[in-house]
Amino acid sequence: YLRSKLEQSEEQGKNLYYSKFLCALFFEGFAKKKPERSAANNWLLGEVPYLNGGLFLRHQIEELHGKKIEINDTAFEKLFDFFDGYHWLLDERPLRNDKEINPDVLGYIFEKYINQKQMGAYYTKEDITEYISKNTIIPFLFDQARQKCKIAFEGEQSVWRLLQADPDRYIYEAVRKGAGLSLPDEVAAGLKDVSRRSEWNKPAAEEYALPTEIWREVVARRTRYEEICDKLVSGEVQDINELITYNLDIRQFAQDVIQNSEGPELLRAFWKAIENVTVLDPTCGSGAFLFAALNILEPLYEACLDRMQIFVDELERSGEKHHPEKFSDFRKVLDRVAQHPNHRYFILKSIIVNNLFGVDIMEEATEICKLRLFLKLVAQVERDEQIEPLPDIDFSIRAGNTLVGYANYDDVKRAVTSKLDFENAMGRIEEKAQDIDRLFKLFRQQQIELGGEITPMDKQELRRRLEELEAELNDHLAGEYGISRNKFEYEEWRTSHKPFHWFIEFYGIINRGGFDVIIGNPPYLEQREVDYTPKNFKCADTGAIHAVCIERSLQLLDQDGCMSMIVPLALVSTQRMQVVQEVLERNRNAWYANYSWRPGKLFDTVNRALTIFVVTPVKDGHTFSTNYQKWTSDNRNLLMQELFYAKVPRQRSAFWVPKLGDSIEQFILEKCLSVKTVLRSFMGRTKYRVYYRTTGGLYWKVFTDFPPAFRVNGKAGHSTRETWFTLANEKMVRPVVAILSSDIFWWWYTITTNCRDMNPYDILNFPVPESALSDSKLTALGEEYLEDLDRNSTMLVRNQKQTGRTETQSFKIQKSKPIINKIDKALAKHYGFTDEEVDFIVNYDIKYRVGRGDQEEE
Repeated sequence: YLRSKLEQSEEQGKNLYYSKFLCALFFEGFAKKKPERSAANNWLLGEVPYLNGGLFLRHQIEELHGKKIEINDTAFEKLFDFFDGYHWLLDERPLRNDKEINPDVLGYIFEKYINQKQMGAYYTKEDITEYISKNTIIPFLFDQARQKCKIAFEGEQSVWRLLQADPDRYIYEAVRKGAGLSLPDEVAAGLKDVSRRSEWNKPAAEEYALPTEIWREVVARRTRYEEICDKLVSGEVQDINELITYNLDIRQFAQDVIQNSEGPELLRAFWKAIENVTVLDPTCGSGAFLFAALNILEPLYEACLDRMQIFVDELERSGEKHHPEKFSDFRKVLDRVAQHPNHRYFILKSIIVNNLFGVDIMEEATEICKLRLFLKLVAQVERDEQIEPLPDIDFSIRAGNTLVGYANYDDVKRAVTSKLDFENAMGRIEEKAQDIDRLFKLFRQQQIELGGEITPMDKQELRRRLEELEAELNDHLAGEYGISRNKFEYEEWRTSHKPFHWFIEFYGIINRGGFDVIIGNPPYLEQREVDYTPKNFKCADTGAIHAVCIERSLQLLDQDGCMSMIVPLALVSTQRMQVVQEVLERNRNAWYANYSWRPGKLFDTVNRALTIFVVTPVKDGHTFSTNYQKWTSDNRNLLMQELFYAKVPRQRSAFWVPKLGDSIEQFILEKCLSVKTVLRSFMGRTKYRVYYRTTGGLYWKVFTDFPPAFRVNGKAGHSTRETWFTLANEKMVRPVVAILSSDIFWWWYTITTNCRDMNPYDILNFPVPESALSDSKLTALGEEYLEDLDRNSTMLVRNQKQTGRTETQSFKIQKSKPIINKIDKALAKHYGFTDEEVDFIVNYDIKYRVGRGDQEEE
């Protein structure tokens, strides 16, 4: 169609295609009903559908400069040639080759090619967005349904019986792999006898193992499977939050509960919750998380509608006398479904209009997000079906700065406190916000009904009212920033800060308590890297934009709401983030899933360790954490299924949340924390040094009693990576080197730090039993280790532009692992470790540390 019209346009004259045809197609054809178009345009365009949707209005550039814009026809010729090189798909079929394009590619391209370093935005893969969405939306829906239909969640016939009846249905296949097979004798022998585990670090047989697993991992996974299965069969799991803790298939369970609802009251409770849940991504980008939310909600909508139909059909087939109003609410919903092009179109339209909300500082991102949602709807219309006008979601997906503006009534109240006409000002602002919200609700209801829509005049009036109130609030806010009424200074501030006032933009949602679910991937930026300054945030002292985003999200979250985001690992491992942990965990359960960045990484374009947190409301909450997960491309697709949470203390002695992946680690941690002395206790201002490197060493850390050799252009010097601390006396040096070189310290470092830098705090606060420093065996092992380390070392040569040729002593610590094992066994008695705990420590992270053969520098 477009190419044909281009050819016709070229016959009429040169370079008329944009001004005479495309503008008419967008601003007349798609944006107006056929009777409202001019006869000339109807003749020019032919049969084109009225789409509405707000997508086909003039852009700001076109409003300002429309008459001056000229685009040569050759540009469109090249563009169409480029498009013709691809096979365009509108549905979700998996792409089979590089020449296929679907709407998801739009988001991928946008988030991949924007300036990621400047914006701190990264493309989030579908398994991450799904994990975050399902573990917030579904717990919220269950909590709401439980409040409305308590009886369905109690007693022997409660919804939890599904878990008891068929536990394997809700345990992921990856966790179940090989569970029904008897272990080989040589592996089984180590279950009760620690000394017979010589085979456990070898690759496991394929029929038992997931990709890359060693027998040690197979045994641990089977043990977890058996423990979870026992809990389900015995009926111990009676809370939706426990499905997060045990990492069960919460999506399947939710669908099964709805599809098996025996009474209409439970179905009504779920339908009301599903139809009204509000899901927000406050930094939505091109919509990855909103699409994940849509994919979670869609089968739940469908399950409810299917179950409604069954109730109605069974009633009609039964022939029994019943009140004419029985199931009338179900009939009304089903009648609404029938008025739309098809079943799925109704579901997706309902979700897009009712449930999804997003804000992003980049207007381009929100435009792509809206376009993708529209394409999702269009894809549901068959060729012989008439497409109905697209819903207008300009007031659900918004452009603005999540962190600059007034979030709620109290924020606005604080801003106008100094005004003499405070009561009048607040009354006027709230009245205007209420009027705007009434229009919002009316428009949303109109769009759900068939044929209902927002007219351009209605939309223009809503925009006018919004802009008027925004200007008033911006005036107050600019005063807080010390911005004068000088027009140039004010506009410069407004452009850089892009204020967004949640109080008026989403007044109805904020006024009733906030959003039900908040999900996303906030920017990984420091405040010094952005052009705006967030004000009045407790977490501003962290200096991190993602920390302030978390605080803002909590301000926007309903007290019964659920929230999840993926953020840097610093959240659970750095002192500045302790305030964020505190606000997150207040009156909530919290789960932290922790991910390494080597050898595999979650984001292809960023070398950063990450944490996914989930919080759900509860009066007396608990905290759970995973280990520091590592993987390769071979098992990347199983990461979310293999998650295992361990309970960690809520009252913690330090700022870090321990990264635990096995129940045995809880006992090891307790024993370490019971030690009364830390390494700092044995420091002194002396000449007795222990040397270490502040960076490097992703699999090993090196400690020595001598400065490692370092030369620049042949002259001896000191590496900037090298530092040291001093001990009270010389006799402590070698046992301390042995202790810090142990697997016990490596385990402690991994569970407590950001796993990237070696900070003084990380070393000096390591619990060290005083008795270990006078252990002659540890002294001897420290000496043996240092000699072996030096003997196996080599000089690593680099040629650098600024410094020239550098030579650095490189240590192959892996070769000294047998000595480290002896150190661990000698240390164990000082900590009170059992044989089982020693075996765990000696083999901690063994697959990646020894199996890979990495040097200390890597």
